[in-house]
Amino acid sequence: MAINKIGREVPAFIEGIGELKPYQGPFSVEPTKRRFGRKLSVITPKESKLLNNIEEAIKKTGLTDGMTISFHHHFREGDYIVNLVMDTIAKLGIKNITIAPSSLNGVHAPLIEHIKSGVISKIETSGLRGSLADAISKGILEYPVKIRSHGGRARAIESGDVKIDVAFLGVPACDEYGNANGHSGKSFCGSLGYAKVDAQFADQVVLITDNLVAYPNVPASIQQTDVDFVVQMDSIGDPKGIVSGATRYTKNPRELLIAKYAAEVIKESGYLVDGFSMQCGTGGASLAVARSIKQTMIERNIKASFALGGITGQFVEMLEEGLVGKLYDTQCFDLIAAQSIGQNPNHVEIDAGFYANPHNKGCAVNVLDIVILSALEVDTDFNVNVMTGSDGILRGASGGHCDTAAGSKLSIIVAPLIRGRIPTIVDQVNTVITPGETIDVVVTDRGIAVNPLRTDLIEKFSKTSLPLYTIDQLKEKAEEITGKPKAIEYGDKIVALVEYRDGTIIDVVRNVK
Repeated sequence: MAINKIGREVPAFIEGIGELKPYQGPFSVEPTKRRFGRKLSVITPKESKLLNNIEEAIKKTGLTDGMTISFHHHFREGDYIVNLVMDTIAKLGIKNITIAPSSLNGVHAPLIEHIKSGVISKIETSGLRGSLADAISKGILEYPVKIRSHGGRARAIESGDVKIDVAFLGVPACDEYGNANGHSGKSFCGSLGYAKVDAQFADQVVLITDNLVAYPNVPASIQQTDVDFVVQMDSIGDPKGIVSGATRYTKNPRELLIAKYAAEVIKESGYLVDGFSMQCGTGGASLAVARSIKQTMIERNIKASFALGGITGQFVEMLEEGLVGKLYDTQCFDLIAAQSIGQNPNHVEIDAGFYANPHNKGCAVNVLDIVILSALEVDTDFNVNVMTGSDGILRGASGGHCDTAAGSKLSIIVAPLIRGRIPTIVDQVNTVITPGETIDVVVTDRGIAVNPLRTDLIEKFSKTSLPLYTIDQLKEKAEEITGKPKAIEYGDKIVALVEYRDGTIIDVVRNVK
């Protein structure tokens, strides 16, 4: 075992996984590899890419025991693809598969049986939720899950650290030669930003659609030159679980107070100037912050150059109103955004590498001014947990959290001081996803704490009426109400390895007793 820069004990080697490097800082790793190149293959003029079903596609790819396959999560809780593909793989008797989806949701609970039967032996992903996450937290997998950020996953794929043998990608609209997009058809999801990386680097790519359209299907998010096979089926997902309706704005007084404080932080920070850029989450407080900033922009005649990340209808409205110049979109969070990306040329689809890969020639988070992020826990060193609950169970996603915190000029955490009689500010978070040195400000409903590293912000905010406290004072305020939380009892088995975006190990998750 080794001690990394933030004091977490992490393994140097795990049998079946290999050597591991401890986290040493947000920009400590210089890339040494060349960009990964997949095998060349050819489709002749007389060959058709269209296949009858998933079983035929699996056989055509030559998928065998021990290979790695990938999926995307743009269909969220409406996804049919992962379960259908894994059920077919199990039916064919193939074992010991590594799955590397961009994220997994509650709908993927059937994977538990495939783990038990030996069909799935390893998982590499950004997020885990529901009963599958519960089972993994209790040690159902022989090998620990690798948790990666969106940028870290793109880095791992593009560098060859993750070698995808076959990518099975659901696409809402596709022609017979493999030109596909996500903004039309009954299962439309909008951006295919996470699928694009898989399509570019997997040895073989199978597109699965319920909307086969005439050739050529342009503009195409995934192009025919990256696609081996196309499968048409009746339905690839439940539209009700893929995109929600219009964004609903919070009326929760606590979230509105957090938003008020966060908006004041942004206004007083010096970053809210003409041409600024920002990214927000989809939580109630984050959306309320964006609404408040919008009003300030109108009052000050300020326009944003771009908004980044997962895009909501709120940002689409700002684009249409001329308050934002461009939208850079890796995934659409609601119906309005998913429709907009196929209609507005200033709503631009980007892949996860362009978004946040730290080992390319400049990802979008590097030019981000302001990001508003959520947290399950924050500790007195400003480290943030968005992955495990207060019971130690996996129930979230790394997402773009650590990517945007590292790249942006101003990273703000918005969270209630207390959530369900449990303090949000603690001595030490259960699981570190984002290191404290990349977090600038923590905003709660009971006060604001600025990272001591940001003396410039402390000086600016001290001249305002913002309720400033140290992070230790906020922790004490929380514990005065809730008492000190009881420590979680963990076992000895490591069930998850948390990679920082550069591939080093920032933390581990152990099985819950």
